[in-house]
Amino acid sequence: MAEYVRQPRKRFCQFCRENTKFIDYKDATLLKKYMTDRGKIKPSRVTGTCTQHQRDLATAIKRSREMALVPYSVPAISNRLDRKSRN
Repeated sequence: MAEYVRQPRKRFCQFCRENTKFIDYKDATLLKKYMTDRGKIKPSRVTGTCTQHQRDLATAIKRSREMALVPYSVPAISNRLDRKSRN
């Protein structure tokens, strides 16, 4: 059998492609796209953003957190039983 090696696709920065000059901190729907479900900022290797836009994106997310447009963190829901209820 021939070995098939899949070449990873080159990710292009969405902001460079659209020639975006400024990432608006008030655009919560755009910023949530670059955050995990727990509220952490996704790394550029996952999102495909360039270094400069990743820095701008992090600054915009931090500003929107300060203005309470996006949450700092989301409470974790665990399936584990409380220790008190086991006894």
